[in-house]
Amino acid sequence: MGTALLDYQNGGHGEDILTYSSLAGEDVIPLAYLFRNFDQMPSLEQKALEQCRGSVLDIGCGAGSHSLYLQGKGHEVVGLDSSAGAIAVCRSRGLKNTLTTDINMYSGKRFDTLLMLMNGIGLVGKVHRLEAFLDHLKLLLKPNGQILLDSSDIIYMFEEDGDVPPRNDTYYGEVEFTLAYKGKKGKPFFWLYLDFSTLQESAWTQNLECELVSQGKHYDYLARLRPVEY
Repeated sequence: MGTALLDYQNGGHGEDILTYSSLAGEDVIPLAYLFRNFDQMPSLEQKALEQCRGSVLDIGCGAGSHSLYLQGKGHEVVGLDSSAGAIAVCRSRGLKNTLTTDINMYSGKRFDTLLMLMNGIGLVGKVHRLEAFLDHLKLLLKPNGQILLDSSDIIYMFEEDGDVPPRNDTYYGEVEFTLAYKGKKGKPFFWLYLDFSTLQESAWTQNLECELVSQGKHYDYLARLRPVEY
């Protein structure tokens, strides 16, 4: 991903990123889409950015489109990504504050808003890791802080094909992906698509309120999580 983003930023874009998944086969991520401006973003992303307040940690910031918009609006924003190439692109585009690290390893400054867009909760990978992940995020919130994230319930993909989701220990939203760019494939990884009810249930176990802020047209939604006040 980092190599592809750098190529696009430096004008060497020749092809897009190919994705191979255990659910949908081969697909494409257009690189230009990762460099979109606010007007080109889906309505759920726009609404999430408008809901941000105070200092913001943009988790999995990619090419930095969300962070740059917030920075332009006067927010103190930090873009975090585990890809050094992605962070290099963010800085080249003018993002002032960045972190190159895995969010699971980060334990520094606290923020008013933790932002996870483009199905940002997907980086959890497996649903059994969700509660521990939410518990970690709570440690990064200031008092009265919030977590804004979007995801999709992909049950519809089974229903449209007349299939039944697996009923074993595997949650149907755990999808294995492999990315490829210019003939080179990365290592397979799991990406989590999470239905709202499961998110809400896991949030409550970690003493987090879970609010459905908005629903999109394609089984997607925007959620806000906040620590429960006693």
